[in-house]
Amino acid sequence: MIPIRGKAEIEKLREASRLAVKAMDIARSVIKPGVNTLMISERVRKYIESRGARPAFLGYNGYPGAVCISVNDEVVHGIPGERVLCEGDLVKIDIGTYLGGFYGDMTRTYPVGTVSAEAAQLMEETRNAFYAAASIAVAGNRVGDIGWAVQSYLEPRGYGVVRALVGHGIGRQLHEEPQVPNFGTPGTGYLLKPGMVLAIEPMVNTGTWEVETLEDGWTTVTADGWLSAHYENTCVILEGFPDILTLMSGEELPHHDER
Repeated sequence: MIPIRGKAEIEKLREASRLAVKAMDIARSVIKPGVNTLMISERVRKYIESRGARPAFLGYNGYPGAVCISVNDEVVHGIPGERVLCEGDLVKIDIGTYLGGFYGDMTRTYPVGTVSAEAAQLMEETRNAFYAAASIAVAGNRVGDIGWAVQSYLEPRGYGVVRALVGHGIGRQLHEEPQVPNFGTPGTGYLLKPGMVLAIEPMVNTGTWEVETLEDGWTTVTADGWLSAHYENTCVILEGFPDILTLMSGEELPHHDER
């Protein structure tokens, strides 16, 4: 059964999500050429823990990092370490927080210094795909409508939509029902109801949609080695446009109707 959250629970989710936003601000502030990914992760971890919370990913199913940091062709689940960011890289920062019994989850893709026009467009279109999905993620529609919104926005533009990894419900658990794919058939899947909370997260490749996992058992990369981007928010389903709990300062709310 998919949980329906009341006002008190949604406020708890909002608090966890606000903490994730503040942690993301810290990560964003230190991204530059010459910085290694472990330093970014440790800054975020220390901040989250200083607020009486914990990083949601640390130890989750054995994951060794506090933050998932994925670079260039790495789609998700990159493990922080000694890798040094270079001018022109794309870096994906995926932050989860656990505070007061509830989770927040968000991802942003950032440029390291100046990136190529192709990389900049990939970032923009991945964000646009999220808003195409959010505009459909309203009570009375279905989970398949969300996936179709992402797929039908991106594929005509020549992008590969990752199918092996999906968004998810979120609340008292980091991953709850339903799964929220970034592809699908309109009118299928679970009915969306007010109070459902979903992590909607397009994962988008410049080439093939196919991915593979590296020997570390976590890092997922594009099968062709081409660039990937990721954009995720924790969203409360409403009768209209969802309440996006993980918006950052300066992020407006465009409604992308073109698909």
